[in-house]
Amino acid sequence: MMNGLANFFIIFLETVRDVLPIAVIIFGFQFLVIRRPIPHLKNVLLGFFYVVLGLALFLQGLEQALFPLGKVMAQQLTDPAFIYNGIEKVGDSLHWADYKWVYIFAAAIGFATTIAEPSLIAVAIKANDVSGGTITIWGLRISVAIGVSIGIALGTFRIVTGTPLHYYIIAGYVIVIIQTFYAPRLIIPLAYDSGGVTTSTVTVPLVAALGLGLAATIPGRSPLMDGFGLIAFASLFPVMTVMGYAQLSVFFSDKQPESKL
Repeated sequence: MMNGLANFFIIFLETVRDVLPIAVIIFGFQFLVIRRPIPHLKNVLLGFFYVVLGLALFLQGLEQALFPLGKVMAQQLTDPAFIYNGIEKVGDSLHWADYKWVYIFAAAIGFATTIAEPSLIAVAIKANDVSGGTITIWGLRISVAIGVSIGIALGTFRIVTGTPLHYYIIAGYVIVIIQTFYAPRLIIPLAYDSGGVTTSTVTVPLVAALGLGLAATIPGRSPLMDGFGLIAFASLFPVMTVMGYAQLSVFFSDKQPESKL
């Protein structure tokens, strides 16, 4: 218990150090450039304290739960005893198709974490407001979640097979460029932003832990060379699925791009 509190206090101080430059810039511009007092200063200071406390608690949770959980799940799903129902086999005999539960878990966790992603929820609400309801909240959230799900599943396949990352990324961006010419103009800027909002507080820790855990447990893989890159998939594929969602909506409704998405 005492070790946990001491560790949290260290994380809290480190979070204060990291947030301090942001506060210096904001307050510096307010007092030195704009030269006006900050409205509701007490509420602002209290809000900064809540931000620091929340970040510290979040980082503590990552260390104690999410990172270990992702690594443990990767170890269990790639264990030959699990893959072959208790029959031990050497690592070299495993085929990429034997890791089907890894792909299923990656797709499921990618979808679930994206649906719960606070930044995506905020963007979806704002997009719904400024579009007058043309872009629906759940339509955007689900289309982004499907993209992350597909991307992370494909990313785990890349780790298992050991194929170069840049092949997938180049092919993905070629598809995005082609889609950009045919997608409704209303959705294109939002689709490009959708890739960024997925790489946030909930998705990144689990996805990063899963990738590193897979690379550490699959024979012949390097955590440094093969463990990273899943976040790139999580950022790229939502761009495709959001534009694809808009294109399909227009196609099936036979209406203008301004119709409800």
